[in-house]
Amino acid sequence: MKPIEIYTSPLCGFCHAAKRLLKQKGVEFLEIDVFRNPDRKPEMIQRANGGRTVPQIFVGDTHVGGCDELYALDREGKLDSLLAV
Repeated sequence: MKPIEIYTSPLCGFCHAAKRLLKQKGVEFLEIDVFRNPDRKPEMIQRANGGRTVPQIFVGDTHVGGCDELYALDREGKLDSLLAV
């Protein structure tokens, strides 16, 4: 299974929703809190091709995007296959 990383902030409702969906899918993920670890934010921005908002979600080398993109993949039936590889 590909490693899943999600950059978050504790006050972000979209972050909580994205983590909830990943938990519902039964996958483990590494949460990187850029609020508590601000030194990780430049890393997030670089990996997300300039994306500055949280969440930023990565499945392996694939940049999913944010919460809306994660839920869109699920609605399209593409999320399970992405997570399973």
